[in-house]
Amino acid sequence: MTANITLGQYLPGNSVVHRLDPRTKIFLMVIYIAIVFVVKSLFVFLLPVVLLVTMFAFAQIPASYFFSALKPMKWLLVFMFVINLFATQGETILFQWKFIKFTQEALEQAFFMTLRLILLVAGTSILTLTTSPIALTDGLEKLMAPLRKLRFPAHELAMMMTIALRFIPTLMEETDRIQKAQMARGADFESGNIFQRAKSMIPVLVPLFVSAFRRADELAMAMESRCYHGGEGRTRMRELHFHARDLFSTVFLVAFLVGIILLEKMPL
Repeated sequence: MTANITLGQYLPGNSVVHRLDPRTKIFLMVIYIAIVFVVKSLFVFLLPVVLLVTMFAFAQIPASYFFSALKPMKWLLVFMFVINLFATQGETILFQWKFIKFTQEALEQAFFMTLRLILLVAGTSILTLTTSPIALTDGLEKLMAPLRKLRFPAHELAMMMTIALRFIPTLMEETDRIQKAQMARGADFESGNIFQRAKSMIPVLVPLFVSAFRRADELAMAMESRCYHGGEGRTRMRELHFHARDLFSTVFLVAFLVGIILLEKMPL
């Protein structure tokens, strides 16, 4: 089950992407998200796709992780495609039967929104796959350090975000284990209408919440027994330092974003 979940997972490696500073990777991910939202034409959409494939290649991440990142969201992708197909108005009618009408504009909008979500999910998964939870925490804390002057709890927020991200694969694995235990006792999660299926999930959700609270309590006790006091007086085994590869990656992706914006403004 855990192998099918990429969000929150860390894949150890020694690739160029792995060796980037976590602050750089967080900043690059923000630029990548901006690139995905800036693109509006089909031809230009091919560039972020090529960029995503290139990032996976440089990070030396197997293609199976790409499909694993999308597998939990398959129904959301279908739902988004259908909603945009019916909700978007257009003039060029491709198919019409009674009150059902598909237009070319709606089809393009549905395709763009679905592809945009695929690029976002697969692209952001590279951040967690190539960055350890400790490095991600340090990077977030460093980026939010200037807010400390405003009494903003930068370290606590970074720690909370990282712990929440790290617990996603654990909770999904726990859900799979509880479902298998309930199915061995005769539970049925597949048959029935949507309300019956939702009711059948109650025996899974109750022990899952109990397990989550128990893990949170054990984590709190472990941190307290080690005299954890937030970021006060905390030292790091590995200090973060920028390198030439961080500068080159940042300049390249910023230039890529500028190029995308210019291409979108050019008349076809």
